[in-house]
Amino acid sequence: MDKISAEQRSEIMRRVRGKDTTPELAVRKLVYGMGFRYRLHVRDLPGTPDLVFRPRWKVIFVHGCFWHRHSGCRCFRAPKSNVSFWASKLEKNANRDRRNQRLLKRNGWDYLVIWECQLRDPRALTARIQAFFRDSRQCSGLDLNTSK
Repeated sequence: MDKISAEQRSEIMRRVRGKDTTPELAVRKLVYGMGFRYRLHVRDLPGTPDLVFRPRWKVIFVHGCFWHRHSGCRCFRAPKSNVSFWASKLEKNANRDRRNQRLLKRNGWDYLVIWECQLRDPRALTARIQAFFRDSRQCSGLDLNTSK
């Protein structure tokens, strides 16, 4: 049973954003600080990736653990009310993510999914992003093996 009214829940859900979320802003700041430049929410690519690095043919998605159903994550808790609605919605989100990732790969793009919970360890996240860019089609002139 939900502890708040349907109207209150509706208001809370109405405020959830799809762009410029706190996790996305944190990743953008980190990536920019590493010297990488990007475009935001490019609509002509499958899934409208959060960060797009066109010369490198790479994209980054920043996924919320709840909305994209991060399996095995302690941040994801299945809702206890309106269970069938949420199960269906979250399954559709996960299926859509997989479909978009396949389309990106088929079109020659590499993608990296950064989960909201991974922001808790900035050092590990930085290493993961550096490894993602290390294998680029085009060299940006950055030496990723040295720290600033």
